[in-house]
Amino acid sequence: MSNSSEGLWQTSVEPFANKQPEEAASGSERQAVIFAGDYLNKLAGESLERECRRRLSEGAQEIIVNFSRTEIVNSIGISILTGVIDAAAGAGARVIFSDVNEHTAELFEMLGLSRHVELKQRTN
Repeated sequence: MSNSSEGLWQTSVEPFANKQPEEAASGSERQAVIFAGDYLNKLAGESLERECRRRLSEGAQEIIVNFSRTEIVNSIGISILTGVIDAAAGAGARVIFSDVNEHTAELFEMLGLSRHVELKQRTN
């Protein structure tokens, strides 16, 4: 798992995070898990988008953005997530937003992002 110097995101390749990406392929599908920070704004969003694009260029077929640490997503964060969704669609990859809190899930539903991603809410 790698950390940015600002602590904005962490990445791992599932299901074998301690192995190299090519060793972590699950069948024919490669998953990239990217952890969003506690506040998804311009700075954090740009870091997340760079990491998603990097993983797509490496051949990830599924991008999982984990929101388990995220409390707030602002409008710029939403815009950046839209860019991630578009980039994944262009690469033929699917996007999953996991561990989304109730308020953020409602925001994604209201803004229509949930029509383009699989949304997995936190279970409390």
